[in-house]
Formats: sequence, C-alpha cells, structure tokens
Amino acid sequence: MDVDIIRKQPAGQRVQPHLLDYEAACAHFSWDEARRALDGLPGDLGLNIAHEAVDRHADGARAERHALRWRGRQGEALDLSYAQLRELTSRFANALAGLGVAAGDPVFVLSGRIPALYVAVLGALKHRCVVTPLFAAFGPQPIATRMQLGQARVLVTTASLYRRKVQALRGQLPALRHVLLVPDEPGELPPDTLDWNALLASAPTRYAIGATDAQSPALLHFTSGTTGTPKGALHVHQAVVAHQATARYALDLHDGDVFWCTADPGWVTGTSYGIVAPLVLGLTLLVDEADFEAQRWYELLERERVSVWYTAPTAVRMMMKGGIQAARARRFESLRFIASVGEPLNPQAVRWGLEAFGLPIHDNWWQTETGGIMIANFAALDIRPGSMGRPLPGITAAIVRRHEDGSVAVLDAPDAEGELALRRGWPSMFRAYLHEEARYARCFAGDWYLSGDLARRDADGYFWFVGRADDMIKSSGHLIGPFEVESALMEHPAVHEAGVIGKPEPTIGELVKAFVALKPGFEASEALRRELLGFARTRLGAAVAPKEIEFSPGLPRTRSGKILRRLLKARELGLPEGDLSTLEPP
Repeated sequence: MDVDIIRKQPAGQRVQPHLLDYEAACAHFSWDEARRALDGLPGDLGLNIAHEAVDRHADGARAERHALRWRGRQGEALDLSYAQLRELTSRFANALAGLGVAAGDPVFVLSGRIPALYVAVLGALKHRCVVTPLFAAFGPQPIATRMQLGQARVLVTTASLYRRKVQALRGQLPALRHVLLVPDEPGELPPDTLDWNALLASAPTRYAIGATDAQSPALLHFTSGTTGTPKGALHVHQAVVAHQATARYALDLHDGDVFWCTADPGWVTGTSYGIVAPLVLGLTLLVDEADFEAQRWYELLERERVSVWYTAPTAVRMMMKGGIQAARARRFESLRFIASVGEPLNPQAVRWGLEAFGLPIHDNWWQTETGGIMIANFAALDIRPGSMGRPLPGITAAIVRRHEDGSVAVLDAPDAEGELALRRGWPSMFRAYLHEEARYARCFAGDWYLSGDLARRDADGYFWFVGRADDMIKSSGHLIGPFEVESALMEHPAVHEAGVIGKPEPTIGELVKAFVALKPGFEASEALRRELLGFARTRLGAAVAPKEIEFSPGLPRTRSGKILRRLLKARELGLPEGDLSTLEPP
C-alpha cells in the first residue's frame, strides 16, 4: 500500500525531541519509573495532582516563573507565578474547609476560561475533592443533569451563568449546598450564594495537603452515551503520572516552553492538557478567554511566543478556510510543535501546517475514558498524514474482534479492521462509570479495554481511525449524544418523536441534524422549524443543539422500539438502506 509520509529530521530541529529511539523507549519504559519523576507529598503522604502541578514548583526554582498567562476577551491580561498560584489555590482549599466541605465531596466548576476556573479546579484537588469542570456553553438542562448525577455539593460559577443557567433549576439539585459566584456583571448577587472574591480574600494563604491515596477519586468527566444518560468517567490522583509522561512524549514538551491548549476545560482535553499536564511539567500555560477568531489566534501565537500548540481539527479547518496568507503574514519564531485532537485530522490539514507554519500538525488519539493521550504522531518520527500515529511508551494497543461470549481475538494481520483495544493498567485509565458498574464492566474483555472505535494498524505499526462503533456525534471537537438532543426536542408540545444523527460537514466534522415527527394537529412549516431550532438552543446550548431539522411522518425503529439512527444516516447520505456496512462493521 502506498503511504504518504512526511519525513522527520530530528537532528535539524531547534530542540532535540523526545523519543529519538522510539523502539528503545518502549522497550525500557515503566510506569513505576514515570511515577518517580514526580515528588509525591512531603512526608510520604501519597500523591496529589495539585501538589505536583503547583506546590512543588512554588517551593523550588520555578516559584517566580509564570504558571498562567491569561489573556481576556477585552484585552485584559493577568500573569500568575507558581508562587501566586499556590497562594490562590491554598486560599480556595481553606475556603472549602471553612464551609465544611470534606475530602471526596463533589465540586463542580462552570465558567469560561477565566483565572477563577483554574484556581477552583486546583484548589479543590488540593482539598482532595472530586472535581468536575462543566462546558459553559451547555444549556440549563444538560448542566442540571450532570450535577444531579454527580450529586454536586459545591458549584463555582459566574453570576451571569448562574442567573441564566442554574438559578431556575436549583430546586432540582438537592445535594447542592454552596454556590460560589465570581462577580462578572453589575448588581447584587442572587440570594443563597457566596461571593468568590470575598471568600478567597478572607481565607488563609497556606494550606497543608492531607494524605492522598493515589487511587482516590480526583476528576469526574462526563461524556454522553447513546442510551441518553451522560456517562461519568471517574479518574484518580494517580492519573497525574500519565499526564506528565504523555505530555512529554506526545506533545514534546520541554522545560521553558510556553504551551497553549485551546480546548475548553469543560472537556477532558482542556483539563488533562489545558490545566494539569503543563503545570506538572513546570511550564508557562497560555490561557485565552475569547472564542475562536483566526486573526486573534495568529496574533497570540506570535506575540506570546508560543512554542507548543495543541488545538482541534475544527479550528485548523476554519483557519484553512481563511487562506494561507493570513498565517504567512506573521512570524512564529518560537513555535516548534503543533498537535491536534478531538476527531481525525485529515491529511490536507497536516500538510497545511507545513505551508502555514513550516511545521506539520501531529494528530493523536485518546478518549475521556483513557484520561490521556494513548496514540500519537511524535516529533522525532515520520508522520503518516491521516494516521493517529503509534502507541505511547507504556501503552499496548491492538486491533481486536469481539466474540459472542464476550472474549476478543487479536487481529495481527496488517490493515485488518476491527475495534481498537488497549491493554489495561495505565495510570490515567478511568476507574468507573458513575453509578453504572455493569456498563463499566462491558468496556473490558480480560486485560483489554475496548474503545468502541474502529481502526486498523498498518505493517509499520501506525494506527488509522476507521469510524465509531456507536451513534456518537463529533462536532467541532465536542462529543454529543443523540438521545440527549432527542429528549430536549420532545419537550416541545409539537414534537411526537425525534431522531438525531451526525451529518458530515467539512468544517466542523459533523453537524447535528434532527428528524422530527409531529403530533396530530401540527403541520410542518418553516416557522415551526425555526421555533424548534430556537427551542433546542435554549435548552441545550448552541454547541449541542441541532443545526438542521427535517420533518418526517415517522422514524424507523427496531422491534424493541429503539430509533434506527444508522438508517436515518444512510438515507441522509444516499446509501442503500438495506446495506449499512459503510457506516458500521457487522
């Protein structure tokens, strides 16, 4: 098979990349050795993510180095050193203690990329709470659903987000005891809330982290499933071992780098690599509050002297759409490495990086459940554009086929298509689906974690994404569950039933399309279509709500009553309805 290859010449690069000898690194790697690269809590009290990300640097030579370099949407700027970040996170940890919040209590954080978000996440981890960052673009009901499932005890959010998305639903959240609001608009704070600024100002500046078992819960990330209820993937403090090792190898991070991860912290990428990993490595993390705007991003890359940039294929495609000259008008003298994640990166985008920045864009693969990057195109290795890359040291990946008895067979033949599986045991592997033990058990077959993604491995060990084994929709890097969208649409009095699919769209990957059957007495019209689109946006938020709605007299279903979304997708793509093999394997 002819394969397009971008040859790498590590000797000519400005910084010698990691994994110059990939085979030797894989042969000699051990997670125990990776653990020894971290300090651990003083007095042999265990392993805590916040200590590794903040306090150990604040106590050493990096104390005055910028940890966060925040840039606001209106031109504001704030730089926080590791010493300052330790003080702020200690204040928040003490504030939680003063409120009676205990280790293990769930703390939810709902905000855009503002400094308080990073202080809240790290301070809560310091207090040994279980932290869940939420996507601020969600509508009220998805937020309430996740807080109900996670039994949120504390919520940190902004005054405006609280008023718009939480206040009216607070009665649905019986476990919620404390709401801490960051003032971001004029006026008094709503009743039964606390002022974030006042709370921090009155809290002590020093905090001694208590004994932390590496296996104790630390982060709860929600992802949606086709059965409708979002899945809560639980990760432990030991995940920090994988965060630092995978960031070093897959993102080629070196001491002194300025790192920019554009992912929202409400998603796992924005937490694992937009908060934890770069700080654990003692780097400077650039944080941009504003939404995507190509010229702004080019300016930030140039002005802030970003050396490593981690972004999403949707953003790359939007920059490509604006033309190559916008990038070539800038001088990215510090930029050394670009990576992308969230959905497969097409070969044209990989090569566009060479034209725009003089650097290819390196794709990699992982999931909410894996907690960290598992397969990547590395700085020192040749790139196969369109490929996910090769497994990281410490990760064993295989292509498998499931048997009816629950076992799997490993497919060794090159280019055989099957399900991508990982040998269990890496530190950031999720430890549970919240309240769903049976569902968690189904993710494993013996020693293998079954990803649900279809892939193949070529003769040289590179993995290639083939497709999803379920109905999940990937839109602009977000993973969207169809059932959640369908449920919201069916709250409208005109809707009898709804079926939702991902419709291929070159810029964002897939757009959310809904097929709607109306109740008797309602007629399809353009006015009703617009009304339903607005109705869904109000409940779900713009990132999740459907972009297209098609009226249908009825929806295809299985005998058990489940909507045949694959059939809807086949019709949308003009495929034969009797043969869905191009959508899913048998």
